[in-house]
Amino acid sequence: MISIQGVSKSFGDNHVLTNLDLEVKKGEFLVLLGASGCGKSTLLNLIAGFEKPTAGRVSVNGKVIEDITAACGMVFQQYALLPWQTVQQNVEFGLKMKGMPKKERAEVAMRFIEMVGLKGSENKYPGALSGGMKQRVSIARVLANDPDVMLFDEPFAALDAMTRQVLQDQLLSIYEQSGKTIVFITHSIDEALMLSTRMAIMGARPGRIVQDVRNELPHPRTAEVQLSSAFIELKRAIWETVQQEVGRTLAMSRG
Repeated sequence: MISIQGVSKSFGDNHVLTNLDLEVKKGEFLVLLGASGCGKSTLLNLIAGFEKPTAGRVSVNGKVIEDITAACGMVFQQYALLPWQTVQQNVEFGLKMKGMPKKERAEVAMRFIEMVGLKGSENKYPGALSGGMKQRVSIARVLANDPDVMLFDEPFAALDAMTRQVLQDQLLSIYEQSGKTIVFITHSIDEALMLSTRMAIMGARPGRIVQDVRNELPHPRTAEVQLSSAFIELKRAIWETVQQEVGRTLAMSRG
């Protein structure tokens, strides 16, 4: 589904990614983990077509990404909703831009509003919604546009722990229902273990993949799973790699 071959990205003298290779299969839930500044968001922007690589190439469905592509839908940390439009109007926005008839786009929007648990709130405006509800509207809007790949740039980082847990559970349910390919950025190892089928850990800048881990923890990932020896051992192994790379980042910043 996604092929990243020999990709490097620089902004002037700032080398963010170097000779990075990564393949993502259809239907995978890949989580990118790594310290701040390792190039996770830059990599996501390259997949979406917001940025172009300095070297190498990025392909989605066999097509080289040279500009923003409808094959990918992005959910940002900021909600990016239109405050003068209702929940339903926000979810319909992309469909309206595509010229879909009003009745059809309303049906599509309501299907995904219900999927993210917001049925009954379709006529509310963003100002009347909590942070978690706003992020669910953002997810519904991306789903309504039916991309092949969903990209998430730390979408739950600004939410409280309880809301974050609820949205993690809902996102897993949406993933299982939709069958979408997902690439998700987080700084949280626990969140990565909760959500992923696979984790790619990125090293200190310039970014590259230093560890690629399959996540075969059973579903549903209940509290019992999170307290299991398998969960703890996997978390320990990932933390050792992350800790080493964070140490390298700190050493580089000191001189």
